[in-house]
Amino acid sequence: MPVEASYIYVFLARILDVSLSTLRIIYLTRGRSKLAAAIGFVEVMIYVTALGLVVGNLDKPINIVAYGLGFAAGTLVGGLIEEKIAVGYVTVQVITVEGSEELEQILRDRGFGVTCLEGCGRDGPHKILHVLMKRRHLPAFLKLVREQDSRAFISIIDTRKIMGGYFARMKDK
Repeated sequence: MPVEASYIYVFLARILDVSLSTLRIIYLTRGRSKLAAAIGFVEVMIYVTALGLVVGNLDKPINIVAYGLGFAAGTLVGGLIEEKIAVGYVTVQVITVEGSEELEQILRDRGFGVTCLEGCGRDGPHKILHVLMKRRHLPAFLKLVREQDSRAFISIIDTRKIMGGYFARMKDK
């Protein structure tokens, strides 16, 4: 392989294998271990070939630079992929400041399952809304909440496993 091509290969291979590593970890933590194992197999094959080119040519430091830059770029690409695929579920807790009844109804009308609790904070009573949803619905949910109560306190927790209950289908506007 020509020297310049090896730099490009190492860079692109690292982008790919680090991105695959991100996917593997996502699927593993979401309980999809067989898929994670398959991704891991492909990931390590790419990794070993890139590493072999670097270790076999230590007299060419540009390979090491390409390796490091590929890792950094792969980390960024992996993060973008993670945001796009939005695998799994999240539990969102919303502590309302204003318009809690309206917000609760709007969320239910859009297909979100809402559990409402009474809470008491520094400034007095507040409604606490608990909502479990697919991660891909989170942007629409946050938009609805912010439109109704711009001062609401929102916390988002990754949810690994769900047992029991039911999910309503999300409705479009």
